[in-house]
Amino acid sequence: MVVQLDQQLLDILACPSEDHAPLVVGTPGDPDADFLTCTSCHRAFPVRDGIPVLLLDEAVELSAAGTPAGTPGPSGTSGPAPAVDPTPRSQPRPGSGTPGEGSSAG
Repeated sequence: MVVQLDQQLLDILACPSEDHAPLVVGTPGDPDADFLTCTSCHRAFPVRDGIPVLLLDEAVELSAAGTPAGTPGPSGTSGPAPAVDPTPRSQPRPGSGTPGEGSSAG
């Protein structure tokens, strides 16, 4: 489905990254995709129920074909798997374990 946004609204919307570049409808690989794509950083922001979700955490990295990674392109083929979330997660250190994990009662 093609994103239907008022041109005045589209003119004032900008990428939430620090460069605040203009956004264009669709993606380079699929101009009818339900995304707004940054003209500078090339992140694609979803449009859900006609509402642009301009949150960096919701942005989608585009595949080499210009479609959101892991989604079908215009030819129906799927792009590469989604990128791994770079946010560090706290992991228990080896040996610290949780109760009952690797410890012996005795």
